[in-house]
Amino acid sequence: MTEKLTFDKLKAFIELEVDEFYLEKLREKHDISGDCSVFYTSISRLVQSKKIKKVGRGVYRKVKQIQPVKVFGRKRRLPIRLEFPHAQDTGMELDFARDIVFREGDLLLLSGQSNKGKTALCMNFCAENIDSFPILMGNEYTTIDDEPLPRFLNRIDNINWIEWADEEGNDRFNLLPVTSDYAEHIVKDRINIIDWINLPGEYYLISPIMEGIKRELGKGIAIIAIQKNPGMGYGRGGHMTKDFADCELLLDQFGDKEILLTVGKVKEYLHPVSGRMFAYEIDKGVKIMNFREVVRCPYCKGIGTTYQKGIGQAQCSECNGRGKIDKGVF
Repeated sequence: MTEKLTFDKLKAFIELEVDEFYLEKLREKHDISGDCSVFYTSISRLVQSKKIKKVGRGVYRKVKQIQPVKVFGRKRRLPIRLEFPHAQDTGMELDFARDIVFREGDLLLLSGQSNKGKTALCMNFCAENIDSFPILMGNEYTTIDDEPLPRFLNRIDNINWIEWADEEGNDRFNLLPVTSDYAEHIVKDRINIIDWINLPGEYYLISPIMEGIKRELGKGIAIIAIQKNPGMGYGRGGHMTKDFADCELLLDQFGDKEILLTVGKVKEYLHPVSGRMFAYEIDKGVKIMNFREVVRCPYCKGIGTTYQKGIGQAQCSECNGRGKIDKGVF
């Protein structure tokens, strides 16, 4: 190097580098002598001042410089109104919904058994919030040729209580053919519905995927569905599925043909709702019917069987082995 190396010059050289760089390549690039004491003392100063960080043998990373965030004097934003599905036989919104508070950047997680109503809820959320021009993506909506799946179109037809297109025939929602790398395709400041996220054998990855989705939402909300094993209190991925969820709904089989919805984690609420359970039927793949709250059966204590003299353990006659009964029955 013909000019004398200074701390400021070296700092300027590093600012031009990629985030992670090799120290020796930096020295060779700028023709800095291997016995230049200024070079190494300057690197040490930059590490001590947290401008760069050593991450490996001879490898350094530039530290992102941040500034304090001002808190007071900022305008407070009101919670977001997210319309929940309605029971089609009564016209009533799912009655726990008004107790849950949603804010910008929140994530609603639907963890459900296979074929137990995840898509029905996702489609209903899309329908009820159609005025917000929601985004649909995931494994349930498009073919490998980027066409709408026939079953998706059938569900659209069965949700006949809202208008899916405007007066010119344009979609009132966006259907994106996305089945992976979801965070990259999140549409900022909108309701993004992902049905469903598939992580075969790599369920531990759900936490960073959810974190990535939340970071891209801006002022929007995400509703995502994942698979759940029967009887488990969380989706596949274990308790990590709860890390970045602001609201969690668990979906299980209930009897022969109904769905059991359990309210899981809720970060912000007007009245406590976690742990409450509801049952309902799904008609034509999308219509919620006979929605009501259920509680643990007081006779079998929720296990579905009771002891009967001369027989031993037998199916509970009060709950028919389901372990739950309609609230208020007894």
